[in-house]
Amino acid sequence: MTARRKAAGILTLGIAPLALAGLTAAPAVAHGSLTDPVSRVSACYAEGPENPQSAACKAAVAAGGTQALYDWNGVNIANAAGKHRDLIPDGKLCSAANDKFKGLDLPRADWPASKMSAGKHTFTFRATAPHKGFFELYMTKPGYDASKPLAWSDLESKPFARAADPTLTNGSYVFDGTIPQRSGRHLVYTIWQRSDSPEAFYACSDVTFGGESKKEGGVDAQSAKTPTAPSDDAIAKGAAKSSVEHNGHGDDDANTGAKVKTAAPAGEGQASGGTGQATTGGDTPAVNPAAGEEVLAETGGSSSTTYLAIGGAAVLAAGAAALFTSQRRRATATGRRGN
Repeated sequence: MTARRKAAGILTLGIAPLALAGLTAAPAVAHGSLTDPVSRVSACYAEGPENPQSAACKAAVAAGGTQALYDWNGVNIANAAGKHRDLIPDGKLCSAANDKFKGLDLPRADWPASKMSAGKHTFTFRATAPHKGFFELYMTKPGYDASKPLAWSDLESKPFARAADPTLTNGSYVFDGTIPQRSGRHLVYTIWQRSDSPEAFYACSDVTFGGESKKEGGVDAQSAKTPTAPSDDAIAKGAAKSSVEHNGHGDDDANTGAKVKTAAPAGEGQASGGTGQATTGGDTPAVNPAAGEEVLAETGGSSSTTYLAIGGAAVLAAGAAALFTSQRRRATATGRRGN
């Protein structure tokens, strides 16, 4: 074997593992949203991002584009660590202060709304990637006006439902809670704070209660379209579109994400409403699993890194193959001339 052929062989063997490493470096896909009662972003995605049916979802697309709906399971803050009130200003709760999802913050009284009643209810949160963590659900206070921007002061100070590491059934977390008495249109605000990471996810679900109805912004509080959650087929079909921008994992653009308004003192990171989540001896949310706990679907890095790795690996592999072929042809030609 000539020195040139040996070099080509070594190069090919050296690049192949790099290519495989690049191809397996992709982070997990995005994580989920509340589907019972269905969240705004899930309801609009189920209507069809390119051609939504309800006036509110059409307005959301006009404000923020269709990509936000394809990424229905990625309304998140990567480094929330329980500091939800510090990171998310009034008027931006539904988008988690992410500019891409700004259409979800539109103050409207005609968002698709799920019918609810006071008492025990089983909630479902569709998880496209499961994680250990805590769910907290907050209800708007009596007198809530959907035609005005949603503020933290519109929510009750304590969650009416809370669940730690609930059961994952058929791709959804399922847990129970007791819904308080309400009348007319209201909103359920969901926070899913991971305990294996500082990342948190958020969802706004519009709901209507029976009883006295009132006009809000000229719209009957009970008259909005009843929403449906995304079907399995719709989720599967939309996954490819979601991965186009950022592999379906939140938003890699630091300019569109939430910013810390005030620095939280050490050890005082709290959930909205002052309720500690995933605590480890205090009110600071745990960002590492306890000893012996299994870390599920750990994520990290940016999708741009992933695509660069995959693309670079593919280019290297292709180059190695071309070089190997070229050297083989040269060796064959040399052998023929020698004969």
